[in-house]
Amino acid sequence: MDLPEQRTIVIAKVDPLQDAPGDADNVSVSATEIHAGKALLVVRSGAQSGSRYALSHSTTVGRHPESNICLDDVTVSRRHALIEQVSGKYVVRDLGSLNGTYVNQMRIDELALEQGDELQIGKYRMVFFNG
Repeated sequence: MDLPEQRTIVIAKVDPLQDAPGDADNVSVSATEIHAGKALLVVRSGAQSGSRYALSHSTTVGRHPESNICLDDVTVSRRHALIEQVSGKYVVRDLGSLNGTYVNQMRIDELALEQGDELQIGKYRMVFFNG
């Protein structure tokens, strides 16, 4: 019997040309890591690869040390993006960053995130998981 606490979500690379052979760069998250109504960002590439960030109702992302998710690299603006929970969905909004915010390799101004979306901020690639 498949119990919820035994389930694992595995997300492969969005771009098959960047996908390494095997499972080495796939991101997996146990279902117990994400509570219902909550969300998680897992860093797939960049200096903080493997880091996990629980999202709150309003999460700031940027190079500034006071950001909720601080990505310390020159490719990231001080106040790069904002992720907010709106009507049960998590919405990412670019805050006028120089290098832009990308979801699944498309530059966005604002977009509701879906399970498994790849969010790119500077050189950091993160995968979105929703509980």
